[in-house]
Amino acid sequence: MSSLTKKSLRISEIFYSLQGEARDSGLPTVFVRLTGCPLRCTYCDSEYAFHGGERMTLEQILLQVQSHPARYVCVTGGEPLAQPNSLPLMEALCDTGYQVSLETSGAMPVDKVDERVSRVVDLKTPASGEQHRNHMANMQILTQQDQVKFVICDRADYDWARFTLDQYRLPERVGEVLFSPSYEQLKPRQLAEWILEDGLPVRMQMQMHKLLWGDIPGV
Repeated sequence: MSSLTKKSLRISEIFYSLQGEARDSGLPTVFVRLTGCPLRCTYCDSEYAFHGGERMTLEQILLQVQSHPARYVCVTGGEPLAQPNSLPLMEALCDTGYQVSLETSGAMPVDKVDERVSRVVDLKTPASGEQHRNHMANMQILTQQDQVKFVICDRADYDWARFTLDQYRLPERVGEVLFSPSYEQLKPRQLAEWILEDGLPVRMQMQMHKLLWGDIPGV
């Protein structure tokens, strides 16, 4: 019996949509959303993935991914790395020829993730309520393949993110630094003006999928 049939994960949903954020924004993508997360951010938009889901083998997951016409796969959650078998899943997806990204909270080590995967590390700002969970050692091992995201809720979050950029020299070390306004909490124009005023070397992003379909699961 192969490892693909022996190993399994609890899956909240697998769906096909446009990538709504990060470097691959706008590209047709298959999303594999894993169940479970140890964090409880104030602005979480995927609380439905905290519990439940369906147990699937890696082979079943791959077959469902392959049923969609996309070459990009995003492994997300919840917190995917909370399930150890997310690592062999990403390896198998890369071996199959997909371009794979991982959306992770930044609270868990990312050093064991396959080097072909683009790690999108969502550092938790003060207003998230989970800043203390950030595993800052991750910042030392990220490369140009990777991305760091900050969800900005207010000016204090922005100032903290700006300081963190400088502290870890993120614009020099990672492929993309992403600033995103917290949905319906911070006006996008306000964040844009702060970035322009300071001339920050970051990419401002808005969640395209929410602009297109609203704040609903499965898009």
